[in-house]
Amino acid sequence: METAAATSYQQYGLTEKLAHWSSELTLEQVPDLAQINAKHCLLDWLGVTLAGAQDDLVDILHETAKMEGLGSQASLIGRGQHASASQAALINGAAGHALDYDDVVRIFRGHPTAPVAPAVLAIAERDGCSGADLMLALITGIEVEARIGGYMGDPHYLKGWHATGTTGHFGSAAGAAKLLKLDAESTANALGISGTQAAGLKANFGTMCKPLHAGKAAMNGLLSAEWAKRGFTSRQNIVERIDGFGENFEGECDLGIALEGIGEKFHVTDLLFKYHAACYGVHSPIECAKRISKNPVFDSEKVTKIEVRHAARLKGMCDQPKPETGLEIKFSLYMTTAMALAGLDTGRLDVYSPITANEEHLIELRDKVTLIAEDSFTPNQSEVIVHQDDGTVIRESDDLAKPNRDLPDQWEKLSSKFRALAVPLVGKENAETVITSVWNLDNQTSISPIISPIRSAIAET
Repeated sequence: METAAATSYQQYGLTEKLAHWSSELTLEQVPDLAQINAKHCLLDWLGVTLAGAQDDLVDILHETAKMEGLGSQASLIGRGQHASASQAALINGAAGHALDYDDVVRIFRGHPTAPVAPAVLAIAERDGCSGADLMLALITGIEVEARIGGYMGDPHYLKGWHATGTTGHFGSAAGAAKLLKLDAESTANALGISGTQAAGLKANFGTMCKPLHAGKAAMNGLLSAEWAKRGFTSRQNIVERIDGFGENFEGECDLGIALEGIGEKFHVTDLLFKYHAACYGVHSPIECAKRISKNPVFDSEKVTKIEVRHAARLKGMCDQPKPETGLEIKFSLYMTTAMALAGLDTGRLDVYSPITANEEHLIELRDKVTLIAEDSFTPNQSEVIVHQDDGTVIRESDDLAKPNRDLPDQWEKLSSKFRALAVPLVGKENAETVITSVWNLDNQTSISPIISPIRSAIAET
């Protein structure tokens, strides 16, 4: 592997350094581990987008686009229709995050593929790009947003900003700029244009607005790159300038973290994938509760108290005590813990519903949950302790912050997840075609082998 230069742009600030580095990055400079992980995140995103496209919020976005006039440049995944590239980025972006079933990465403090994949896929389909082009753009976008996410640190997220919607703008802009072959100056402009549009509030978690954040980031990033290509200008130091993104959005502004190992370390290798269709903050307690439910001494009829010890940073994000909708359940440590203890399959989409929220035996368990915030816990660390009236105490702990380095195992798990999401919508044969096509992404002369089986199957239903 040829190492990407990391020291050639010392005279520039962070925004321009990332613009120079990303505009000159080649696939030969990307290690095999990063390329394989990029295929994993694309397959996972396609599956959750197919399923998420059936959500009510996507219906609303689609109806609005139809009213304004759909274009014909890019596919609407799971809808069997085309739209303009920007419409596709918006609608596919929201669909990909609708189920909250998409990947996460710690340094970004959000969902890295959600804002990038819709933008680069739309351009790749419109412009007839190769699979290798798509993969490089996806890796580029994820890397840029991850490094800006590292620059912002915890303060940005803890203040109430949704990093997927804010910092994600830079990822989609960088990925789109890569496909459009923008030079360093135009890429810096694209980053600046996207940065001035960044938004997304955690206060809207559990509503349709959370997926909208990903869709808007994808659309705005795509448009930013298109405008920059045509000469639209912006501040080229938007991230680090005194009155720029970092300062105004409560960033920690750590340049060392942002640039650490650039050209050698690729953050796409640290992605964490979801096997429960809910916020990643509830996954560790779910895993603990699942193990407790299988303990021979566990008896749900004897439970008197359930303690869930979790990272203090989850307060305000995953502490909805009495969820009433499927979306609210996804952000409730109370209900998801109860569901796991009751033996519900939290990987199934249909369990996140008002029906589940109102089931008496689940409510009974839910109301026995006490949350205990631990300042020393990492975001994906937890401990669940169940107390029973016979004096039995069962405890389990977990930390889901570590990426799976067994890539064949991860591919098999993600392929199984994709089949579960895709087969009911496109059929087994089409699902297998997509899996094979994504695995051979770098050898595809176009992205048609990925998109066509999905589009044609949906169109026929």
